[in-house]
Amino acid sequence: MPAPRRIRRTAPGGLLAALLAVTTASACAGPGETEAEAVGAHAADESATGTAEGFPEGTFDYQLGASYEPPAGVGTVVRDSTAEPAPDMYSICYVNGFQTQPGDLEWWLLEHPDLILRDASGEPVVDPGWPAERILDTSDEDKRADIAEILAETIATCAEKGFDAVEFDNLDSDLRSQGLLTQDHNLALATELVALANGHGMAAGQKNAAEVTQRGRDEVGFEFAVAEDCAVWSECSAYTGVYGDDVIAVEYPDALEEAGMTFAEACDAEGAPSRMILRDLDLVGPEHEDHLYEAC
Repeated sequence: MPAPRRIRRTAPGGLLAALLAVTTASACAGPGETEAEAVGAHAADESATGTAEGFPEGTFDYQLGASYEPPAGVGTVVRDSTAEPAPDMYSICYVNGFQTQPGDLEWWLLEHPDLILRDASGEPVVDPGWPAERILDTSDEDKRADIAEILAETIATCAEKGFDAVEFDNLDSDLRSQGLLTQDHNLALATELVALANGHGMAAGQKNAAEVTQRGRDEVGFEFAVAEDCAVWSECSAYTGVYGDDVIAVEYPDALEEAGMTFAEACDAEGAPSRMILRDLDLVGPEHEDHLYEAC
């Protein structure tokens, strides 16, 4: 059974903040050309690639809920696109690539209602685990192009802020689409998003979706992976078997408890990556009493 997405805590309104920001793409669009097309063409014409040459020494921290000074021993930090990258760290920018952010839902419904996946009755398809989000419709080539053009603004913002890489969340939204989307639909959009990230000189990472890791690397061009609860779901090998040591993994206490597993056992799980951490479910900062951070 594919592991469901467990957690994605980000500041609301990420897309709106990016769209309202003044962004400059590394490749300028020509007449009749969208920014997404321009950056994709730049990536192809200039053989632009991401920057992933292996993570730096040290472990990592997953800071989607709050930004703070990383613990000692951390060399890589993941933050939301609305945040600033961690100074002197390998910084990964979180982008919700396949669903709407909670704070951006009204904007999508008002400005791009055609890009929201609809069920047979015409109602937007909701992510059951995140009812404030709606699934984006990746089933059509034109819609994928439109989604990529919108997300190009956020990706450009990540680059301008100085992030080194991007992780694209909800690649597995087809599992929650009531059968209306397929892996092929989402992988086709992912290919466009990876080209955009690479066009800005950033690496691109696969988020979850253990069942498509080989295709994600070989067909889409992902250069690393971000896995949640891979030890709980016995899926770590699906990531490390494809991406080697270019995998960062997050385990959460509730899932471990439900599985009857300790974090120490998760660290020793088959195929567990060298960079695995335990975080509190809401990813709060160290000033909060619920803050939890441990590294293998």
